[in-house]
Amino acid sequence: MAIPVIDFSKVNGSGKERAETMAQIANGCEEWGFFQLVNHGIPEELLERVKKVSSECYKLERNENFKSSKLMNSLKDLAEKKNGEKLENVDWEDVFILLDDNQWPSETPGFKETMAEYRAELKKLAERVMEVMDENLGLHKGYIKKAFNGGEGDNAFFGTKVSHYPPCPHPELVNGLRAHTDAGGVILLFQDDEVGGLQILKDGQWIDVQPLKNAIVINTGDQIEVLSNGRYKSTWHRVLATPNGNRRSIASFYNPSLKATIAPAPELVEKANQEMNRQEYPKFVFGDYMSVYAEQKFLPKEPRFQAVRAV
Repeated sequence: MAIPVIDFSKVNGSGKERAETMAQIANGCEEWGFFQLVNHGIPEELLERVKKVSSECYKLERNENFKSSKLMNSLKDLAEKKNGEKLENVDWEDVFILLDDNQWPSETPGFKETMAEYRAELKKLAERVMEVMDENLGLHKGYIKKAFNGGEGDNAFFGTKVSHYPPCPHPELVNGLRAHTDAGGVILLFQDDEVGGLQILKDGQWIDVQPLKNAIVINTGDQIEVLSNGRYKSTWHRVLATPNGNRRSIASFYNPSLKATIAPAPELVEKANQEMNRQEYPKFVFGDYMSVYAEQKFLPKEPRFQAVRAV
């Protein structure tokens, strides 16, 4: 079983071809929570540059610190004990975040320029994907974007998480990234062409998200689940540590502003009530949800919704 691969360029067409593509995206959102876009409009040449500067940045600015990290030493110590225990509450991951206003790696030639260009393109793609979701859900164009921005402004959070999962000498003893759902809105992942490890939970089974050159993987976070009144579920996913290859993973998050109020779209609640398919999602301020999520990221998500209801 492989997650859906969708030709996004066909959304710009008309007639049967467009209708089929819209239906494929609806299925990706409803049944999977993950799907891969090809022909997504991000120039191949830019994606090749992103790969190059990310790999160079890791070698130049990150690798030595990871090799001498507390995590590496903890794993060595545990492996020597051979007592069957695993390293808990940690991830075999080197990670940093890019925002418009934080400090970026500065020693890698071309890194800042390339990643700024990439982020601008990804933000536009995120907004196009959200418009497709609006249409598929029967909401007016721009509904999700407006909800995330807390109105007409440009207040939504857009962050890019640059991760590497280096070769792990004892992959059976540690997680690459522990299983979780994403707290936010729409996530756009540019993953490694060759090194796998990302898996999603579907129907009780862990399924590989197959590497596909220059595709963008889309997944929906908890806030899309709430806005869609449960039509689109956020999906559990994890990364396995692997003995070979340094897996690159660049995830961009289009999330609500911390001040935005998130609630199920009223027309979807009304529709669910008419169909006797009542869902109970709370209305909350996203910043309050993030406070709960920070404590409960790797725990079941339903209690997070309950906890925020009580805020």
